[in-house]
Amino acid sequence: MATPAGRHRVRFRGQIAGVGTTSGTRIVVGRWDDTPLGSFADAMVERPDGHRLLLASHPDVARLVAATYEFDEIRVERFGVLVGPHGWQVRSDSLELDVAVGGVTVLGRLLSVVPDRVATATWWCALTDVVARTVLTGVRTRGEIGERREWYGATAHHRIESASGTFDGETLGTLAPVDPPPRFGFSSTPPRPSVTDVVTTIELDRSVALVGPSTYAACSRARE
Repeated sequence: MATPAGRHRVRFRGQIAGVGTTSGTRIVVGRWDDTPLGSFADAMVERPDGHRLLLASHPDVARLVAATYEFDEIRVERFGVLVGPHGWQVRSDSLELDVAVGGVTVLGRLLSVVPDRVATATWWCALTDVVARTVLTGVRTRGEIGERREWYGATAHHRIESASGTFDGETLGTLAPVDPPPRFGFSSTPPRPSVTDVVTTIELDRSVALVGPSTYAACSRARE
């Protein structure tokens, strides 16, 4: 699918982990290895009372994510993800989260037969969006937000076996379904806790910056 005149596309390659907990807090962690902003990680957190937070390690990352998703609070703080042979260790000033990653899911086996160049193509993401809306509650593989158009191309999918940790010093409990779906934006994470390898394609007008100060400045709470 050709890019319309006057617009350009950028790609972000990484993984997304979606976790529910028995405390009612739901968390979506992004670990991005190859992006126009370099490698980074972030987390979107929704508390049981519906308060939505973004945790990001840099203002540019916060601006980028906040331009696509909706939050009640944004925290810029130290943030990192250590990936080991059996899972992830997520650490920030607010969040400590350990997740054990298991085997490939049924969806993952289906994804494995699709060549990456097809799975990450925008035309394929448009087709899979119809299926995702029907099969995976809250999940979308394309969307439009203002000047932006976005596509999510999944290439692998693994189940999460367990989770534990704290948020703002309070225990998260143990692993639970990601239910209700977090209300961050047009797309959520699957109800069953999982890790998805994904390529995100963002299309926007060439005159529009990839990141901008307006949304971030309106609701930011930076932490030293």
